[in-house]
Amino acid sequence: MRCTQAKGYPQAWIEKRLRSISVRGELTDEWKARGVAEGKEYSILTAEIARATFGVTPTEHSQLKSLDRVKTGNNLRDHMTDLELIFTMLGEASTTEIARRSDAMGFDENRTSAKEGGKIAGNARKALEAKTGNKVLNRANYLPAPSTPDLLDDAVPMALGKPTARARVKTSKDKKK
Repeated sequence: MRCTQAKGYPQAWIEKRLRSISVRGELTDEWKARGVAEGKEYSILTAEIARATFGVTPTEHSQLKSLDRVKTGNNLRDHMTDLELIFTMLGEASTTEIARRSDAMGFDENRTSAKEGGKIAGNARKALEAKTGNKVLNRANYLPAPSTPDLLDDAVPMALGKPTARARVKTSKDKKK
């Protein structure tokens, strides 16, 4: 947690992020217990929740935030705004609850639960957007990308003109000749 504070995240955001990790863990535990295979099937179900919640897949969401340009293991959720995190949690918590109540087993039944859970979050997002006039999903990253100094900014331009002759340094090979 100190690491995220050092990166500039406020305590309130960190608490939401930690809660989102817990909600996600509960969902994946449920999927595992219900016969969903880790890896590709988890990815597909996650994409179904995101698509129903935000209208985009996690990959598209990352591209919207320009996280695809920097290949440093950026975690989309670490760049979500408060509302994006909250609606993601709502979609995942709703999916968990629906899977339990319907006793969803296997990939196909859990896919249905994922779509339904995401739809609940998507409807809530649309209602908020209609009331406020502001989109929840946007290009903004929670924190701005760290500025990296451009090494060329400090470069001293060389005077253009006639090339200068270079003095040749004699080596031990030259002395033997």
